Formats: sequence, structure tokens, C-alpha cells
Amino acid sequence: MRTAASALVRHELRLLVSLVLWAAQRTHQARRGQGFGYARGEGPLMFGFAFVCVIESVTMSVLLRDLPAVHRPVLVLDVYTVVLVVGMHAANVVRPHVLAADSLRIRRSAHVDLRVPLRHIASVRRELRTTHHRADGELDLTMGARTTVTLELAQPVTHFTFFGRPKQIHLVRFHTDEPGELVRAITHARNAQVPGPPG
Repeated sequence: MRTAASALVRHELRLLVSLVLWAAQRTHQARRGQGFGYARGEGPLMFGFAFVCVIESVTMSVLLRDLPAVHRPVLVLDVYTVVLVVGMHAANVVRPHVLAADSLRIRRSAHVDLRVPLRHIASVRRELRTTHHRADGELDLTMGARTTVTLELAQPVTHFTFFGRPKQIHLVRFHTDEPGELVRAITHARNAQVPGPPG
């Protein structure tokens, strides 16, 4: 199991890589399928948070300008915080959900990457939920406190938490900007896997 420190370092490295990909207008491992974004609704909130961090950084820089021993490390920390906040938005943008011929890859920023074989999907539906309660075997990946797609599994898949703890998941609720289109695409992909009657 990963230690807390190594998990945090890996997460921050993924955020920094996401920033580079975002600047280059590229996505992360989304070429082998159809990508479905989920960052549209939370973008303004993230940039608002980044703006607040910038204002706080400027304020602290002014207040501590006569204390160089404190000013420099605080400034570095504040700037790095802004970078990480923007990196979280970048990770949401460059790491979309990916529907391939045999699996659905459900992602959330740089810390959730769950592969679900299409043959494990029992049902999928468009469902807007704004309240969520933790339950064993369920995974809620909210954006702006809401999910728009519910996926029920015929057999569980293994999800690894932020710190590497395995959990068996039989139901996933997640958000996408185009829930109707994704549900139709999943249904079509599942039907395409069903062999036709012998000729």
C-alpha cells in the first residue's frame, strides 16, 4: 500500500503533467476511444478559487515584505498553491472519461481512474443527483456536488482509493457534460459486443 507521502507526490506530479498537456491542448490517454468531458460546470469555480489564492498571495506578500526570512517561503508556497489549483482544473480537462470498444474508463481529475469492462455493466442510465450518501460498494464522483450518470454493475470491479486501498464497487455515479450522449454510446457499445444469432 502506498504511503501518504508517496501518494501525495504522485498526485501532484500528475497535476503538473496535466498542466503541460493542457497548455499543449492534448489529452491524457484518450486516443483509443471516445472522450467525454466533465469539467465544464466546475471550471468557473476553480478559477474563482485560484483568483482568491492570488489575492491572498499578494496580500501576504505586502504584509510580510519587511520579513524576508518569512516572506520568501510563504510566497513560494502561495504560488505553488495557485499552480496546484489550476492543475486540478487542467487534470479535469485533459483526463476525460473514455469509452473504448470493450471498456469504459471513468476518471476524476488526477486521483480516480476506474476501468469498467463493458461486459460487467448491468445497466446505465442518465440520472441527475445532487445529494449523495456513502455506502459500501458505491462510488460517487461528483462535480459541483452533482452526478448525471448512474452505472450498475453485474459484477464488481476494484477501485483503489487515493492512498491505494482496494474497494469492490458495484455501482458508480459520475458526472459528464453530455450524459445523454454518453449513455447512448455505452448502450450502443454494449449491444455491439453481443454476438448475433448463428447464421
